[in-house]
Amino acid sequence: MDVKAVLELMRPKQWIKNFFVFAAIVFSGNFFNANLLMSNILTFILFCFTSSSIYILNDIVDIEKDRCHPDKKRRPLPSGRVSKKIAIILDILIALGIVWSSYKMLNILILSVLAVYMFINILYCFKLKNVVIIDVMVITLGFVLRVESGSVATGVQVSPWLFLCTILLSLFLGLNKRKSEIITLKDKRSSHRKILEEYSVHMIDKMLTIVTPSILMAYCLYTFSSTQSKTMIFTIPFVLYGIFRYEYLVDKENVGGKPEAVFEKDIPFLINILLWMISVLVIIYLRL
Repeated sequence: MDVKAVLELMRPKQWIKNFFVFAAIVFSGNFFNANLLMSNILTFILFCFTSSSIYILNDIVDIEKDRCHPDKKRRPLPSGRVSKKIAIILDILIALGIVWSSYKMLNILILSVLAVYMFINILYCFKLKNVVIIDVMVITLGFVLRVESGSVATGVQVSPWLFLCTILLSLFLGLNKRKSEIITLKDKRSSHRKILEEYSVHMIDKMLTIVTPSILMAYCLYTFSSTQSKTMIFTIPFVLYGIFRYEYLVDKENVGGKPEAVFEKDIPFLINILLWMISVLVIIYLRL
C-alpha cells in the first residue's frame, strides 16, 4: 500500500480551512488560557479527520467524474494509486475513530457538531452538490460549523458579526471555486459535475458583486462594535487588500479551484495574512 498516496487521499493541504475552529478563542482574548487552548486544539484535530473522511467519501462517489478533470484525475483514487476498497475501509475507520474520540476526549456537544457536519456533507456528496446555489451554501455551513465547534469546545461565545464574516467569506470562496471550475473545464464541465451547467461566469460575477463588498462591510461593523478594542479598525486595510489580492489571483491565475494553494504560492497574500494575524493578536492581547 502506498502510504504517501493514502495521506494525500486525506487532503491534509485542505486542513488549513479548519483553523476557523480557533476563531472563538482568538477573538475572545482567551488564546493563552491553557485549558481552553488544549480543548480547542483537540477539536481542531478532530475536525481535520472529520473533513478528511468527507473528502475520501466525495472522492469515492466522484471517482469516475474526477478522471475527466485535468487536475483531479491525478488524485489517488482516480489515478489508481489507492484502490476503492482501501479508501472505503479507511473512511469507516476514521469515522469510528472520530465518534469514539469526540465522546471520550471532549463532550457530547462536540460530537453533535461533528455529526451535523458529517450528515450535511454526506447529503452533499450524494445529492446536494447537484442542487444549484444550495451546493455553495452547504460549503458555507461547513465553515460556520467549524467556528461553532470552537465556540462549543471553549465555552466562548462568538460575535454575530464574526459568524456573518464567516458566512460571507465562505460564500466568496465557494462561488470563486465554481467560477474556476467553469473556466478550467469549459465545454467539458457537465461531464465532470452536472451542476456546473446551472452556473455561468456572468451569473457568479453578479453574485460576487453582492458577497464581496458585504464581507468588508460585515468585518468593518465587527471592528466598530468590538468589545476587545476599538483599534481593531486598523486591521481593515489587511482585509481589503486580501480580498483584492485574491480576486486578482482568480482573474490572472485562476486559483479559485484550489484556494489553499494561494497560501503556498503567493507570497504577498501570505505576508498580508500574517500581518493581519499579528495585528489582531497584538491589539487584542496587549489591549491597545
